[in-house]
Amino acid sequence: MKEQTNKPTDAELRILRVLWQRGPSTVREVYEELHRDRPVVYTTVLKFLQIMTEKGLVTREDAGRAHVYHACGSEEQAQRRLVENLLDRAFGGSAQKLVLQALTARKASAEELSEIRKILDELEGGA
Repeated sequence: MKEQTNKPTDAELRILRVLWQRGPSTVREVYEELHRDRPVVYTTVLKFLQIMTEKGLVTREDAGRAHVYHACGSEEQAQRRLVENLLDRAFGGSAQKLVLQALTARKASAEELSEIRKILDELEGGA
């Protein structure tokens, strides 16, 4: 398996979300899932999956006439890499600035704020 060094594009992230939710899937299954949200062309999905295989974002397994694609790594791992990149590029490595911008950009639900407090308490307890 190739090491995943490239960041996924927005379109590639949409495909990865399908694979994370559904698990290993054929091009047709990914296409049908994406097509539910907005029009997409089957051959475009196929081409993206081929590119994503080359980039090391997915692996492909032959299953008869169909190819089954698997996401390389979990959704959490991808999110962590994207946040680390954003943290460095846009916030000069400051987690405080990132969190403050995230909390002011969109209103967090009471449940989300409770979970954030819980994580902060755990981090403070471990320090």
